[in-house]
Amino acid sequence: MNAKNPLIPALVMAVTLGACAPDKAKLAQSDLPSLSVTIIQAEATTSSKAIEVYGVVHPARQASISSRVMGPVVAVNTWAGATVSKGQSLIEIQPETSIGQVAQAEGALTQARAALTMAERNFKRFENLHAEKAASEVELDMARMQYDQAKGAVDQASGAVHTAKTVADEAAVTAPFAARIVERLVEVGDMAAPGRPLIRLESLEGRRLWLSIREADIARLDLKMRIPVTLDSRADHGIIEGTVVEIVPSADPATHTFTVKVDLGSIDVPSGISGRAAIPGDVVERIVIPATAVHSRGGLELVVVRAEDDSARTRAVTTGSELPDGQVEILSGIKAGDFVVIDAPGAVADGTPLEVSS
Repeated sequence: MNAKNPLIPALVMAVTLGACAPDKAKLAQSDLPSLSVTIIQAEATTSSKAIEVYGVVHPARQASISSRVMGPVVAVNTWAGATVSKGQSLIEIQPETSIGQVAQAEGALTQARAALTMAERNFKRFENLHAEKAASEVELDMARMQYDQAKGAVDQASGAVHTAKTVADEAAVTAPFAARIVERLVEVGDMAAPGRPLIRLESLEGRRLWLSIREADIARLDLKMRIPVTLDSRADHGIIEGTVVEIVPSADPATHTFTVKVDLGSIDVPSGISGRAAIPGDVVERIVIPATAVHSRGGLELVVVRAEDDSARTRAVTTGSELPDGQVEILSGIKAGDFVVIDAPGAVADGTPLEVSS
């Protein structure tokens, strides 16, 4: 029995209608307006890949000021955040105790000088008696010893006077250099004691970035090397050219990192803020394009390239590090030889005709 398949006429009709229907994709592409663009050809370059390291800004000079004078604080002449000049008075300590110590030392010096005068006269007397055979050798030696002891006592008392006066001068605590006050640690009425910090201050000029460098990378740095530095919270300073001024020769046993100090020059920024630097790494082959060619859309990074038919194709890429000359590294998405649009208004529709501007 020859039964006819009812699906055959339907398939024939579908094929016939499909052949007569226009290509919607080509129709859509033909309706897109052309776009005038500038293109460059992506090339693989060989260069040193920078290693990003992190650190904290410190002042070039910092100090915790204390005094050898013991006594109550009677005046505090500064506050946190104030700027002071070298020699400016910061804190005053009650001076009566140190003045008394100076008086005691000067009295002891007077006594020592009187004893020296007497010992010198006695020594000369025994010299004359010994010359006349009226004094023995032992008596002369005893007079000489007493004279030398008296001279030593005068020298010792003179040193005690100098020390007492030096300590007394510290009753007025002054700034050792031009600085900014970081912290005031005492108030009027507090007891000052030798070794107790009274004021913490830091220099006005000079900042250094203390970097933590892995032991595997420390050999990449040398003294006087110049490296680019950026400060996380102070983007207004842009890229700062720092100079390596100190490499601590021993590593931290807990973190296995070395401390490298980079001078930032006369830049005025607060200490304690974070920063980063780029040190030269291994030489690698990579693809770089202008950063203006990369567009961000919905969490994706997109690049427009020119296809063989001179139309646009938008590709998702993965970017790497940004370079100082306005270039950006491309890790994936395009390859060497691709023609990249660098001035597209954004991600454009695939198939958009491209006109290369001269």
